[in-house]
Amino acid sequence: MVAIVALGLNLRPAAVSLGPVLDDVRADLAMSGAEAGLLTTLPVLAFAGFGALAPRLARLVGPHRLTLLALLCVVVGLGARVTVSGVPAFLLLSLLALAGMATANVVLPALVKRHFPDRVGLMTSVYTTSLAVGLTLALTVTVPVGEALDGWRDGLLTWALVAAVAVLPWAGLLARDRRDPTATSQRAIGVLEAGRTSLGLRMGVFFGLQSLQAYAVYGWFGVVFRDAGFSPTTAGLLLGVIGGLSIPLSLLIPWLAARMDDQRPVMWALMSCYPLGYGGLILAPAAGAWLWAALVGTGLCAFPLALVLIGLRARTPDGTAALSGWTQSFGYLFAAIGPFGMGVLHDATGSWTVPLLALLVLAVPQLLVGLSLARPDHLEDHLERRTVTR
Repeated sequence: MVAIVALGLNLRPAAVSLGPVLDDVRADLAMSGAEAGLLTTLPVLAFAGFGALAPRLARLVGPHRLTLLALLCVVVGLGARVTVSGVPAFLLLSLLALAGMATANVVLPALVKRHFPDRVGLMTSVYTTSLAVGLTLALTVTVPVGEALDGWRDGLLTWALVAAVAVLPWAGLLARDRRDPTATSQRAIGVLEAGRTSLGLRMGVFFGLQSLQAYAVYGWFGVVFRDAGFSPTTAGLLLGVIGGLSIPLSLLIPWLAARMDDQRPVMWALMSCYPLGYGGLILAPAAGAWLWAALVGTGLCAFPLALVLIGLRARTPDGTAALSGWTQSFGYLFAAIGPFGMGVLHDATGSWTVPLLALLVLAVPQLLVGLSLARPDHLEDHLERRTVTR
């Protein structure tokens, strides 16, 4: 449990800690706009590419060993990139850290299924809360730490040190049991095989739509609030409300969802927050900003619900790993449309009304797909039916 909590804490800082200091990084490294755009796109590319490879690698080397290797990649990538002065080296080392993060991100639901098969909801609550804490801290602490020490490099180095601490319990697991468990099913389930089932396709679409919403919100809502008349500090606080709500709700939602045979009430409760929040921002962006931020933040907690559904919709650790690999690699690649599309719509219309309406409209198919996933179903049953049909 300690190892899983420590891992969850390190599954977002590699991706989000750069945002608060990006202007300083660009100035110090003389980074062009195109290079900065590539840097901000690397997390999505890493999730899509390395996430898809994670289940196969776990079968080859064992999930514990792979998780330890992934964490070491995070430590080396984050620690070494603050020492370089060239953009190519900074990009490559960032990719190394993100590759480790993406790999561990996919393996984690399978580890929960393997070690806590009867407590999937509880443990998903634990690690998604840890993940939310890591994300919030990376957004809020990186700049103050850098200012207190010697600049942005020290601020980013903090997260390499945090990841190094997380290495210890995973090294302890391997030292205790050198026979790292591998897949126990007779026939390994491939990531693409999971994606060819209707369950896998729906999981990928749902995860992609919720990730699209999250990337658009975290990427642009600071600007949305500033354009509504708020100071940069207040806009940051409003964005903090959106992110901070994920901490208590990440603890509650997976635990609650796992105790229910049908998760449709939870799905309705979360998804109804999107139109209320976006509609409020369109009609009264300043008057009710704190309420709209709270509603949007609650809607974004479809993320921990999606993660617990990965564990609930497969019967075996191998099936969970395959479903996790497909769902997250497809979903994060799809999510890249969000911040890009929101920026394009704003540039084309000169206001935030159309981009917010677009997010509101996309909540409808997300709800419909989510409702279809909320009833009991399992990946292995879909694969067995395909085999019988053949």
